[in-house]
Amino acid sequence: MRDRRRVRGAFGASVLAAFATGFGPARPAVAAAPECRSASLPATALAAVGPRGELAFASGARGVLDGLRWPEAPDLAGAAAAWLERHRSVPLTLVARGETDRWGRAHVDALAADGTLDLAGGLVEAGLAIVDAGERDSLCRPGLLAVEAGARGAGRGLWREAEQQAGDGAALRARLGRFIVARGRILWVGERSRRTYLDFARRGADGLTVTVSKRTWRQLQERGLSAATLRGRLVRVRGIVELWRGPTLDVASADMIEILDAAQGR
Repeated sequence: MRDRRRVRGAFGASVLAAFATGFGPARPAVAAAPECRSASLPATALAAVGPRGELAFASGARGVLDGLRWPEAPDLAGAAAAWLERHRSVPLTLVARGETDRWGRAHVDALAADGTLDLAGGLVEAGLAIVDAGERDSLCRPGLLAVEAGARGAGRGLWREAEQQAGDGAALRARLGRFIVARGRILWVGERSRRTYLDFARRGADGLTVTVSKRTWRQLQERGLSAATLRGRLVRVRGIVELWRGPTLDVASADMIEILDAAQGR
């Protein structure tokens, strides 16, 4: 009982807000996306945690928590697994999101039956996981971004290390092949037939370029964004660093581009 009270207090208002945003009709367009269609699974409890965050449940179901990226650093991965293991005895309600991934894993939301615990929200709130839509077009629980912002502001877990600066090409190159969260101001937007390019450094300088697929660019336009309104905006982006002339991120989901200022683009 004492542990339940501790868990409830640790979440605070930010995680409770994620409950409402992640499971309610806060963003109808996301709720309608195929990858966000939900299906209830039998009530169960956590049975085991794999090395990359794969979960096994007492009911026999297997999967990963939807909307999260498991930490890469061994110490943080161990801390995330230990956090989940502490809640093995909690009765859970599972909701499957969309189809299984290419590894045959179900993407699930896992909530305590009495509403006191959200496994995904708890990991993000503790700074033990990064919000990530992965290969999916939509982030089904956009409210997790607000939970992550609280952990980042408090410097918890993986956020003890500051997010990357999009204009620092040397630092970005040092993280080649790794998943990062970066922030910076978009200096130039280049629309092409198949892709749109967002540049965070002036021509000839070493900085980040974000590539956006035609499909994702259309999603951004449906949200009222364009080349004109994005130029000059302060944004946060996330993805795996690649090298193509300079540091590059390929963003597959419009939810992985967060607008951080309210000013109009130039």
